[in-house]
Amino acid sequence: MARSGVIAGFCIAALAISFAAAAEGPQTLNVWPGRPPGDSSQIGKEEWNGKRVTNVTEPTLAVYRPAKEKDTGVAVVVCPGGGYQRLMMSYEGEDVAQWLTTVGITGIVLKYRVPAPPGVAKYEPALQDAQRSISLVRSKAKEWELKPDKIGILGFSAGGHLVVAACTNFDKRAYEPIDGVDQVNCRPDFGVSIYPGGVIKKGTSELSPEIRITRQTPPIFIAQATDDALSDNSVYLYLALKHAGVPAELHMYTQGGHGFGIKPTGKPSATWPDRCVEWMRSQGILGATQSK
Repeated sequence: MARSGVIAGFCIAALAISFAAAAEGPQTLNVWPGRPPGDSSQIGKEEWNGKRVTNVTEPTLAVYRPAKEKDTGVAVVVCPGGGYQRLMMSYEGEDVAQWLTTVGITGIVLKYRVPAPPGVAKYEPALQDAQRSISLVRSKAKEWELKPDKIGILGFSAGGHLVVAACTNFDKRAYEPIDGVDQVNCRPDFGVSIYPGGVIKKGTSELSPEIRITRQTPPIFIAQATDDALSDNSVYLYLALKHAGVPAELHMYTQGGHGFGIKPTGKPSATWPDRCVEWMRSQGILGATQSK
């Protein structure tokens, strides 16, 4: 089938899924049982501009479930991008979660805290939220009929950086444990990092200090466009994973720029969802639909 036909088919399917999801609505739950760690009093009131949100001080998870007959038991926490200043909640969040449901995956959109309070590393509150979210989702595995060893994380741009940070800092939480959820493993079983930024120190090939790749790092899928000014991040991330012996796959597209999300742009980068599904199957993450 021609690429234009594939993209057109994807658009129709995505539209149908959107209407179905809108009718039912996702389940929403708080990431933390009370106030999150740290002081966010200087951030201001949460603000929405269309599908863009900033000044997030109360992180939440929006859970999109696949049809029962399609459910594979796999779950993915989705981290929208926005430079750790805002979150692009539509084409890097809700639309992605809805797409995941079409391949039998529970898509869970994380609305993480942004921006960080003054004097705090810009990624730190988000990493706390991501670590807590992985543990929270895994703690719900029995209730939600998920496979506790098939809990992944996917993100874009700053969210792509957050994916790698979560995949390389699971051995030490970025906050003091507060309850039983924090006793549950926060290591993602796999990561999907799409056009990440901030993974390397600006203008160098050196990884940022919070990116601590070891052999225990989970498998990671990476996609970025060559005409993206941040494309070096994916190249050096892949090489670091390869040299550490971590299963990784990198797709560098000739066109796409930055911020293509899951939009059907008609450019080569728009095919990344298909490549990602192929990778998940090759890694044994996705397989036959689990029996209920």
